[in-house]
Amino acid sequence: MMNLKTSRLLLALCVSVYLPAIAQNVAVVNGKSIPTSRVDAMVKQMVQQGQQDTPEMRSMIKDELINREVLAQEADKQGLSSRPEIKNQIELARQSIIIRAMVTEYLAKHAVKDDEIKAEYEKVKTSSSGKEYHARHILVDKEDDAKGIIEKLKGGAKFEELAKVSKDPGSAEQGGDLGWAPSDAFVKPFSDAMMSLKAGEVTPAPIKTQFGFHVIKLEEMRDSQLPPFEQVKAQIAESLQQRKLQNYQQELKKKAKIQ
Repeated sequence: MMNLKTSRLLLALCVSVYLPAIAQNVAVVNGKSIPTSRVDAMVKQMVQQGQQDTPEMRSMIKDELINREVLAQEADKQGLSSRPEIKNQIELARQSIIIRAMVTEYLAKHAVKDDEIKAEYEKVKTSSSGKEYHARHILVDKEDDAKGIIEKLKGGAKFEELAKVSKDPGSAEQGGDLGWAPSDAFVKPFSDAMMSLKAGEVTPAPIKTQFGFHVIKLEEMRDSQLPPFEQVKAQIAESLQQRKLQNYQQELKKKAKIQ
């Protein structure tokens, strides 16, 4: 029979083993543990969204996790987790989570460098050495209507006023103004006609495209304008990141055995 000293020692040992196990869990629902690390993960997400890490927030998260566990256990009892459509959704969610984590780590290890961004900017700058055009147009369905507009313009009518009848809603209220754009931003019949004009001229005949009949006025032209480097640096960096990811994906796909 154990003496009092031995009993106290065994009790102390049991408590020392059991307490750390309790500390690792925020709660135990029907014998299933909810680890404290799960609370920490949700706290981290909420802090990243701008919220403060407070005891009240942690208590709220604890209650939410307990509620989830209760509902999840009941769903398992009802056999929902064994349904094929549910299994597919779980697998898709799992893939999304681990892919997102992998992408984050990949980008951290293969960050786009400033010299890469600068080189890409210079490349775009060189390839954008053409012209930009500031044009207006009036778009109608019938060729005769377009011819009538051209006659009115010859008679002194203002292009901006006549543009109100254009069926292009994006430019009709702007006097037909299309802003500045390179020639390849337009369909070929339109761009060919536009580039044949001098500043201030209007097409002498309607220009037919798949959209209808256009009356085009060229306001002015200039050498292509590229925004300053600092203004587009972040955009270029993001584009290069996406390119790296695409190349990485293609490399993995080539190595994979796909049947």
